[in-house]
Amino acid sequence: MPRILTGYALSGVVSMNPSATALPGHNTLEQLTNGIGWWALLAALLGLVIGAAAWALGSHTNNYQYSSSGRRAVLVSGAAALIIGAAPTVVNFLFGAGHGFH
Repeated sequence: MPRILTGYALSGVVSMNPSATALPGHNTLEQLTNGIGWWALLAALLGLVIGAAAWALGSHTNNYQYSSSGRRAVLVSGAAALIIGAAPTVVNFLFGAGHGFH
């Protein structure tokens, strides 16, 4: 019969203190993250420009499908840029909120 350890589950044996210097290569990972963020913003900008062009062309030619697709691309690209820009703040807020639980 397995032995049950009482008191260990609630006593806070496990802890976590995130640190950028805790692992080797932290500068490389930070540069990689910044580079991926830049590429993602570039893709959002490209989607926004192409979507706006499709929206305008579809509206001008009375093509409902192009107009709808262009509008959707503009909205999705704008939302993607918003999420990319807010991601560090959201992650830090959620980590702080989660770190406050005891």
